[in-house]
Amino acid sequence: MPRTGRVLLIYTGGTIGMGRNPATDALEPLDFNHLVQRMPELQAIPVGIDVYQFPEPIDSSDMSPRLWARIVEIIVGGYDRYDGFVILHGTDTMAFTASALSFMLENLTKPVILTGSQLPINQLRTDGKENLITSIEIAAAHHTDGTPRVPEVCIYFSGKLLRGNRSTKINSEGFNAFDSFNFPPLAEAGVSIHYRDDLILHPDYSRPMTPHFVMDTNVVVFTLFPGIQEEMVRHLLEAPHLRGIVMRTYGSGNAPQQPWLMQALTEATRRGIVIINITQCAAGPVEMARYSGGYLLKNAGVISGYDGTVECAIAKLMHLLGHTTDTDLIRERMNRPLRGEITCGAQS
Repeated sequence: MPRTGRVLLIYTGGTIGMGRNPATDALEPLDFNHLVQRMPELQAIPVGIDVYQFPEPIDSSDMSPRLWARIVEIIVGGYDRYDGFVILHGTDTMAFTASALSFMLENLTKPVILTGSQLPINQLRTDGKENLITSIEIAAAHHTDGTPRVPEVCIYFSGKLLRGNRSTKINSEGFNAFDSFNFPPLAEAGVSIHYRDDLILHPDYSRPMTPHFVMDTNVVVFTLFPGIQEEMVRHLLEAPHLRGIVMRTYGSGNAPQQPWLMQALTEATRRGIVIINITQCAAGPVEMARYSGGYLLKNAGVISGYDGTVECAIAKLMHLLGHTTDTDLIRERMNRPLRGEITCGAQS
């Protein structure tokens, strides 16, 4: 694989690129091109760095599928000119974006590393510099044959490289903002960067990367809780344009064994609504055959989300719904890993 010796830094917004206005003491977006030129640490990295900065920095709370598609366009536009891509992004929705990009970039053959910080990069105690520098090093890292060390979408934060579609934000204040409860880190950075080559995805380098841009957002996250009311659930399930639901259940995939609930879910799945069962627990998989509640959900047409995250289930469902109306095909693809996002079935 020919190498270019260059990495593209895509600044979308987020805390990492904010600076304090000395006159007002308020945080304002910095010019990231100017910032890179003033960081001597980046000059020491033996790789060329170009910067693409969104015209208007995005608060990650405002991230959307339209902006995901814009990020994909930027990556596609520079795919042959760069060895890897580093996306600077706000932490609040970073796991959603990482999950979405993993499905939108089919057969990805280059690293796409998302990172950010809990403190602005120009503050004394910032975590942004280490996150940025190490992300660039990982994006440029390669084997002796020229193939990249990590040809997949990842999040790098606080010394850990996590598969993007396995990640979730766990801390709003600490530097260890992200974790991947059901899958080990792909690499850990200390004095050296130690890669887990046995865990990293291996694309087909004989095939091109195929970008996807369409996401169907007619989906919703639905959390079960004690005392949930039939009227509220039926109102949700009968929304006219609803196509998919990520249902957050108890424990290993349990739900109240109320006849009205099972009837409502059965009616919804028969209308073609795809319902994915994701546990509310931080760690552990859905096992719908373990208890009677899960078994009843399975009989109602609800499908297991296995050990996937809510962020990934939403992104995967939007991706699949955006590309087909075949409900059986969507259910089949939700039930197997497409980008290493769940542990079950045969890898594809």
